[in-house]
Amino acid sequence: MQPLTLDALNTMPTAEFAAALGNIFEHSPWIAELAAERRPFARLADLMAAMTTAVEQASSERRMALIKAHPDLADKTQRAAGLTAESNAEQTSVGLDRLSDAEYAAFERVNSAYRGKFGFPYIVCVRRHTKDSILRDFERRLPNDTATEVATSIREICRIAALRLDQLVSAGERLAVNGRLSTHVLDTHGGTPAAGIAIELFELCGLGDNRLIARAVTNADGRTDQPLIHGRPLPMGHYELVFHTGAYFADRKAQRSDPPFLDIIPIRFAIAEAEGHLHVPLLVTPWSYATYRGS
Repeated sequence: MQPLTLDALNTMPTAEFAAALGNIFEHSPWIAELAAERRPFARLADLMAAMTTAVEQASSERRMALIKAHPDLADKTQRAAGLTAESNAEQTSVGLDRLSDAEYAAFERVNSAYRGKFGFPYIVCVRRHTKDSILRDFERRLPNDTATEVATSIREICRIAALRLDQLVSAGERLAVNGRLSTHVLDTHGGTPAAGIAIELFELCGLGDNRLIARAVTNADGRTDQPLIHGRPLPMGHYELVFHTGAYFADRKAQRSDPPFLDIIPIRFAIAEAEGHLHVPLLVTPWSYATYRGS
């Protein structure tokens, strides 16, 4: 299948344009139809701005219909009935299709409380969150008034749409919707980058099992060949990086105790900026280690 390009969108008939972009905003092709009137678009950001303007200038009734077009999070009935492909992929990406019993009960509770108070589904751009941070966001937003939640829901819908658009349309200049998490390991005992160290990245989950996000091995520069998270937002939440340094120093016959003083080193940290670049390095000897927040 050929990628959809901005040049192609600029020349499509309006009906074809609306069909191609109809689910950038959930079940709401009218937004693409209105944006089509502003063509041609020089940049993907211009197209996103036109679609956002269409939402902002719509009637309150139409904006509420847009909010209500979205599914509840982690709802087994809606999933069985058939989510849109976009919503299904988004909920799956954060693990909402495989919750523990405690997590499922927590999502049911907050979904019901939110709908009971506001009369519409809780909406958040799940690709920017972990399961735990979604639950925290639920609790933080529940005390709000309806006007605040309508405005917040529209803002989150536009974030969802920007990510969908960035994935769907090929253009030279991408939208600023993704982040990056990277690491490197420096052997400060030998004064060299540490190659061959196995690394694991886990998402820490308060109500379920911790979730393995990535595995990698450091290269000759002490870095991983690819960032641990890239090409997507950094899901906000708590994480643990695990560095297997014992085997590295054993291979180099570094002076060490038996068993080694340091073998597996865990570093726990939090991500708060979904579109940022977070660098979490390790500076290590057989007896000590340090880290810092880089970018």
